Amino acid sequence: MPIYRYEPREEEAGCDHCRDGFDLAQSLSEKSLDRCPECGVAIRKAVVAIRVGRSQSGLDHRAKAAGFTKLKRLGKGEYEKQY
Repeated sequence: MPIYRYEPREEEAGCDHCRDGFDLAQSLSEKSLDRCPECGVAIRKAVVAIRVGRSQSGLDHRAKAAGFTKLKRLGKGEYEKQY
């Protein structure tokens, strides 16, 4: 279930719950909120960049075991396998 960030519209002050924005888990089929559930002030869904980090679970080791290799370019038409 995705988590959405809601913030009050610029012209509205909001309450303690929505003044600095709040996160809400909603299913994709649920309608977006247009009012704060606490005070009823107009809110909007904010655009938030997500961060996807590199896994620390050892996937590189599994990729090597499955036969995948990484190639490093040495020059024009020359590559070297990296393990």
